[in-house]
Amino acid sequence: MNYLAHSFLTFTDGQIVGQFLEDFIRNKDRFSFPKDIQDGITLHRAIDTFTDSHPAIHEAKKVFAPLVRLYAGAFVDVSMDYFVANDLSLNSLAQWKAHSLHVYKVLNENYQYLPENFRIMLEKMEEGDWLFNYRKEQNIGYSMRNVLNKAKYLNTDIPVHDAFLKNKDFLQECYDNFFPDLLEHAKGVNVLLQLEN
Repeated sequence: MNYLAHSFLTFTDGQIVGQFLEDFIRNKDRFSFPKDIQDGITLHRAIDTFTDSHPAIHEAKKVFAPLVRLYAGAFVDVSMDYFVANDLSLNSLAQWKAHSLHVYKVLNENYQYLPENFRIMLEKMEEGDWLFNYRKEQNIGYSMRNVLNKAKYLNTDIPVHDAFLKNKDFLQECYDNFFPDLLEHAKGVNVLLQLEN
């Protein structure tokens, strides 16, 4: 999951919680949360669906597909967080830092809704300030290694980070062609969610 992008594409604190929970809960459990958190879960799914169908993302996957086949999308997701974190048209560095601290604060304030495996990850995330530090190439390398470690059918020594570094300019172009569209889509989904309230 590209944690920074999902946390940025939220419009309420409850949506922040839902955006993070989506990958950690069973589908049938989503209705057990407050409406605002449910909206974040819905928004997460809408973002993923839009992302998977976007032409620029299809192009970006070509960087990783020869190495990791069907897992290419996961590495594109991680790559996109690097470009989001370095996108100073969205936020200044100080604003990105403030955003990261706010997300950790919101997640900790909603600790009772977080499953145990997410609580463990949140502690590591906050300690290493993952969200802010996605702006560094080496941290993207760590994230990619984590994906490799979790993937059932991939060797852990596949040079996906090297592929990222060699193709960074191309991936930047893909990001530039993609993220403004995603931002507008997320805003539209949020409008619909607010009309339901």
